[in-house]
Amino acid sequence: MKMEFEWDENKNKSNQLKHGISFEEATKIFDDEKRVEHQDFRQDYGEDRWKTIGQILGIIFSVTYTHRAAVIRLISARRASQKERDLYENQ
Repeated sequence: MKMEFEWDENKNKSNQLKHGISFEEATKIFDDEKRVEHQDFRQDYGEDRWKTIGQILGIIFSVTYTHRAAVIRLISARRASQKERDLYENQ
C-alpha cells in the first residue's frame, strides 16, 4: 500500500534552509524497515504527533509528523541527535 504525504510548502522551504532536507526527501524514511517510531508526548500539540528515526541515503534522520485521515502530514525533518542515533543503532 502506497503512503500518501502532505506538508505546508512554506514550512518545507524553511526546513530545507534550516536542516538541509526537503520534506519530499524526508518521506524516504518510511522505506527504512529498521526505522524506530514513537509518539511525541513532549507537549500538547492539539493533535497526536509521531517521530520516526531512520536512514535516508545512509544518514540517520528524525522526522516528525501527524496523521490526517489516511495522509501523513510532515512537520519537521532533521539529522538525528546522538541520542536518537544511539536509539536507532541499538534497537
